[in-house]
Amino acid sequence: METNNIANEATFSPSLLNADALLVHWQGHRRLTRKTIEAFPEEHFYTFSIGGMRTFAQLSMEIIGLTAPGIRGIAFGDWTFGEPALDYSTPAPPTKQEVLNLWDLVTEYIETLWPQISADRFQETEAAFGMYPNTILNTILYLIDNEIHHRAQGYVYLRALGVEPPAFWER
Repeated sequence: METNNIANEATFSPSLLNADALLVHWQGHRRLTRKTIEAFPEEHFYTFSIGGMRTFAQLSMEIIGLTAPGIRGIAFGDWTFGEPALDYSTPAPPTKQEVLNLWDLVTEYIETLWPQISADRFQETEAAFGMYPNTILNTILYLIDNEIHHRAQGYVYLRALGVEPPAFWER
């Protein structure tokens, strides 16, 4: 049975979604994930997990550690982030506020680099982080999907802790 990967065959249509709209969409998800981090009780942020999943501090740092070098790679083809050093394996700093500070730093970095991405760049194929060949557009969508996935894990944790998570539509 042959399977077609529609996502890899899709073309970026400015009439459907332009770069500015994509940024607004992504930043909406980032605002919601930030609210989820804020809602997390500090005493459980680094320790609580269910079924062997990582803590929400670890999940939050994965998002930060992929997004910081990810937006740099998306913009310039350099899939690193040096100051502070951030990648997928960067451990969480000792307080939730420090994680939020890193979150805000990366959010500002996205806002700074996004206007520097040419329209043609979205359709270029490149191996993200030197390992995952895809179009730049699909790499962006992966980063957004990864964040949504880990935020959902945070929602499960919050509910298990008796905390109402932020409304998912309030992006």
